[in-house]
Amino acid sequence: MLGNLCVDVVLSVPQLPPAPREEREAYMERLAASPPDQKFWEAGGNCNLAFAAARLGLCCSTLGHVGEEIYGKFLLDVLEAEGIHVVGMLDNSDASSCRQAYETLLCWVLVDPFQRHGFCSRADFSDEPAFSWIRKLPTETKTAIRRSKILFCNGYAFDELFPDVISSAIDCAIEAGTTVFFDPGPRGKSLLHGTLDEQKALEHSLRLSDVLLLTSDEAESLTNIRNPIQAGEELLKRGVRTKWVVIKMGSKGSMLITNSAVSCAPSFKIDVVDTVGCGDSFTAAIAFGFLHNLPAVSTLALANAVGAATATGCGAGRNVARLDKVLQLLRESNINEDDTTWSEWIEGSSLCSEVSVLSKTAVNGFSDHIVHVPIHNVVSNLLSMFETVSERSTVQA
Repeated sequence: MLGNLCVDVVLSVPQLPPAPREEREAYMERLAASPPDQKFWEAGGNCNLAFAAARLGLCCSTLGHVGEEIYGKFLLDVLEAEGIHVVGMLDNSDASSCRQAYETLLCWVLVDPFQRHGFCSRADFSDEPAFSWIRKLPTETKTAIRRSKILFCNGYAFDELFPDVISSAIDCAIEAGTTVFFDPGPRGKSLLHGTLDEQKALEHSLRLSDVLLLTSDEAESLTNIRNPIQAGEELLKRGVRTKWVVIKMGSKGSMLITNSAVSCAPSFKIDVVDTVGCGDSFTAAIAFGFLHNLPAVSTLALANAVGAATATGCGAGRNVARLDKVLQLLRESNINEDDTTWSEWIEGSSLCSEVSVLSKTAVNGFSDHIVHVPIHNVVSNLLSMFETVSERSTVQA
């Protein structure tokens, strides 16, 4: 995972910070003047993905900068406790030149009495990336990329690293045969209209990644196509190496689009507590499915279960999905089925040659080329895969 390592400081506030940039910056500086109690700290950013992936049994390394101050020590300790290796990006830089530039990135997560969220970090108030002193990929980072099976990068990396550094990481992965996952996230839209370097790096990431992950809104913003399947097909056409486009549909579920097929999986029925970290957890399971060559519908079912398990907890970081909760949701197999919604999207796409939809039963579809895949078959195969991982997780816990 490239960049986006930060500490979230979650605080309840009487009201969210003011909108004007200068006032927000002053507000953040007042918060930072005296560090709040550690009980309000949590590992954030790509740590959510790393935690979820590690709990699925994947070996994870994070590539990014962590400072030497109290927040950095906290982050390193938390990652180590989860079995996640950190590859730093300092590479002989002169850390004394500007102390603040080398500090761990903090994200202030502010919650008002109405449970509305506000976010701010020092990256919001600079025209340059937070770690502008990183001008090229350090040797150790390149080595870690070459040894990895997947390099994951998302749009938030642009808040920390220069666009050409991100592009060079993707190029390094491609040269080594490492699969590239890219999730533009909410930053995708602003990067699309950003500086020339940002636009080039965004296009580079979208065209050369093996797997793209987006919400339906993000896919629409990048393609101007409202139908998520058609938007996914357009991204596949634009891509040079793109094999999968995964569209996250929120409470409806998810879909995975390839050049030859479309797979859809409804969401699991749960009582939602907090959706923070659900997308990151979901991505971890997509990586698991990709690495284990799972069928597309099975990959989506697992990813939906992991995302749903995270949503039943409070907050992200170490609170993301644990394997026992994921397996419980899979065993219950209580999915939301709404054939009408899937039908509208599928029938609106003339290019769909083969369509699979996860279903409670193997019934005839609403179209001749649609196959309903019984969830009990999918779950049975997934549970057998995770038996040994579950035993190991129980011992560690």
